[in-house]
Amino acid sequence: MFKKILVANRGEIALRIQRACRELGVKAVMVYSEADREAKYVKLAEEAVCIGPPPSPQSYLNMPAIISAAEVTDAEAIHPGYGFLSENADFAERVEKSGFQFIGPTPDNIRTMGDKVSAKQAMIKAGVPCVPGSEGELPDDPVIIRRTAKAVGYPVIIKAAGGGGGRGMRVVHTEAALINAVQMTKAEAGAAFGNPAVYMEKFLQNPRHIEIQILADKHRNAVYLGERDCSMQRRHQKVIEEAPAPGIPRKLIEKIGERCVAACKKIGYRGAGTFEFLYENGEFYFIEMNTRVQVEHPVTELISGVDIVKTQIMVAAGEKLPFAQRDIVLRGHAIECRVNAEDPYKFVPSPGRITMWHAPGGPGVRVDSHVYTNYFVPPNYDSMIGKIIVHGDTREQALARMRTALLETVVEGINTNIPLHRELMVDAKFMDGGTNIHYLEEWLSHHKR
Repeated sequence: MFKKILVANRGEIALRIQRACRELGVKAVMVYSEADREAKYVKLAEEAVCIGPPPSPQSYLNMPAIISAAEVTDAEAIHPGYGFLSENADFAERVEKSGFQFIGPTPDNIRTMGDKVSAKQAMIKAGVPCVPGSEGELPDDPVIIRRTAKAVGYPVIIKAAGGGGGRGMRVVHTEAALINAVQMTKAEAGAAFGNPAVYMEKFLQNPRHIEIQILADKHRNAVYLGERDCSMQRRHQKVIEEAPAPGIPRKLIEKIGERCVAACKKIGYRGAGTFEFLYENGEFYFIEMNTRVQVEHPVTELISGVDIVKTQIMVAAGEKLPFAQRDIVLRGHAIECRVNAEDPYKFVPSPGRITMWHAPGGPGVRVDSHVYTNYFVPPNYDSMIGKIIVHGDTREQALARMRTALLETVVEGINTNIPLHRELMVDAKFMDGGTNIHYLEEWLSHHKR
């Protein structure tokens, strides 16, 4: 096991990794920008290093500064968390060439799965079902593009090969709009991701967003920890997640889970990862793999009893997975609400000083948050300030616990999206379970404030 790990991230995930390190008896070095000097995990740190001013390119995306911080503190490994550099293959390579262990997949894994075209090709080879579409990157020839769209069937979606976070995609309903949509998406992809390659998929009308969480070690052992339903989204950004997914037969989950495990073994994957699928009419369609820990990992931890972050660290240190698939028993139901510093209905960010912070408690309630009373939410980063996660024996009990937890939560001084969560927890269709990825946006269009 490592003696010291550098945590190359901020916010609630930095605190989460710090806690995992403490449980393992490992020292955690926290890095921070000048905007995060007062963060809880910095105050609690045994060692902390300022890596630059508030803008991310000068701090959390500054590879030389992070690697220098690891060198001066004698850290042995670097945990990238999620976002920032977590899925940057060049960073993973630089970390390992500098003599540190990257707590995550190999650079080759990240490159293969980070490019949506190569990821899809790898999954087809591994027998994982994919959305019908182009066999690879779309060429420049308009005739071939039109022929491909006709074969796939309208509507189609044009996606950036290097995209992510809901950016770099465009839905096309008619042949007349096709070529212009492809050209615009290519231009956007080149500007946003430095990679103009795009591909085409069938646009599924009313799918759900289902994820399979996997863990793999360096010894070709891999397991899946069930599924998550992440269909409550706005502009492709998740708002509420739950596990397990309501109404999907266990045999289907087991079948797709086993294929994900087989795919991990085939590509020699290591660490934590998430296979993301669209699910419609009883069929799963692979869309992408996230080669890192996910924001929503706590719902899986609560139903599986597995500490995903600790396991990431253990397998990065070369240890074998401490469990086999037969040891994974899923119990109860978990729901997570992302708490964002923003207007609950207009979604305008609301940075500023929190004058009052009171977190909920009680049976089955977990709060992952780095904020506290008098904490200043900086304007420089993502608006998420925490997550409220509940676990119950049944989905109904989990919903009841979440309603109570949201009522107990007090955040003053800034706006948050808690009022939105309170409304959604009593929405009849959400309570029934199984809403599709468009449901929240349609709900919002009918509940304008």
